Amino acid sequence: MNILFYVILAIILLQFTIDAVVDYLNAKKFKEAVPKELDGIFNEEEYKKSQRYKTANYRFGLFSGTFSLLLTLSFLIFGGFGWVDSIARSITDNPILIAIVFFAIVMIGSSVLNVPLAYYSTFVIEEKFDFNKSTKKLFFIDLLKSWILTAIIGGALLTLVIWFYNWAGTNFWIYAWAAIAIISVFMNMFYSKLIVPLFNKQKPLENGSLKTKIEEYAKKVGFELQNIFIIDGSKRSTKANAYFSGFGKQKRITLYDTLVKDLDEEEIIAVLAHEVGHYKRRHILFNLTASIILTGLTLYILSIFINNPDISLAIGVSVPSFHAALIGFGILYSPISEITNLIMNYLSRKFEYQADDYAKKTYAHTPLITSLKKLSKTSLSNLTPHPAYVFMNYSHPTLLDRINNLKK
Repeated sequence: MNILFYVILAIILLQFTIDAVVDYLNAKKFKEAVPKELDGIFNEEEYKKSQRYKTANYRFGLFSGTFSLLLTLSFLIFGGFGWVDSIARSITDNPILIAIVFFAIVMIGSSVLNVPLAYYSTFVIEEKFDFNKSTKKLFFIDLLKSWILTAIIGGALLTLVIWFYNWAGTNFWIYAWAAIAIISVFMNMFYSKLIVPLFNKQKPLENGSLKTKIEEYAKKVGFELQNIFIIDGSKRSTKANAYFSGFGKQKRITLYDTLVKDLDEEEIIAVLAHEVGHYKRRHILFNLTASIILTGLTLYILSIFINNPDISLAIGVSVPSFHAALIGFGILYSPISEITNLIMNYLSRKFEYQADDYAKKTYAHTPLITSLKKLSKTSLSNLTPHPAYVFMNYSHPTLLDRINNLKK
């Protein structure tokens, strides 16, 4: 137990404490009166239901967070990582295979322990408040697919990074950064074609008045749009969403079938105008570029510390290795990661305002406001979040702030 061991424990406990305090402050505001600007979203019974939903999620989050904390601390204090490392080394002496076996054991163990939590969230909380539409069969199929994807993509990336490390030493970060950047761009462009179909069905928007109005709007703002898809989000949840993905000829807008069901055509086009605003204001390109830059920064800092044996020892692994140091570094780096996440969330909230302004300028603000209200109602969203919780966790402005901005 070196000094880094205690630093790691301090970081884990501090992050848990900050999150718990912020969650508590947010929960204290659940029963506050709804601002006058948001009157009419919920009737009295619906608002009580939203309060019960938020309270249930808060209590579950506190339980699951505490469980995760105790599990992590137990693993560190009682030498869990060292035990897993010894198993991996008993199977093979190849450093890449040792790392793959090590992470496989850790990830499988963590995933299996979290299955009951995910099951409870889906089939107890979401079911109780009429959100869940997933079957138990679909739930476990989704889990299996997610595990397989993680094993394939994560295993390939880990193999590539360690191979670069064995080949280039501390300069590995340059080659790893280039490879991850290429993969990130590729996944951003083809995610909807390669990954989404594994979980959902997508179909082009059928001909009709909605498609005609969307095409007219796209032509008006000079937005080349050939790919408008409807995704069967209703097979898992009643919650609605829409998102933009890809670049160039691969760009597409995807609307959840629940969104098309819950909103009228004017509101759908207003939501689409907001998504077009993200593209026109280059938010997607900025986020991708920022993500690549931050990845490079993280890899560079990792290259400085990766050969320090104390990092491996800090998590209880007696034989210094890349994979053990990666775990320790991930925890030690997390405060910096938290700061960059806060910055990205702040910028994301600014971008949402800009996309709203674009929709207001090129279409209309009233249908966007009514769509935001409807989506908040159907998702039982929090209308009175605590400012600290917004600052720490929100990638979007609050509903009240968005409406006030649109009314300017």
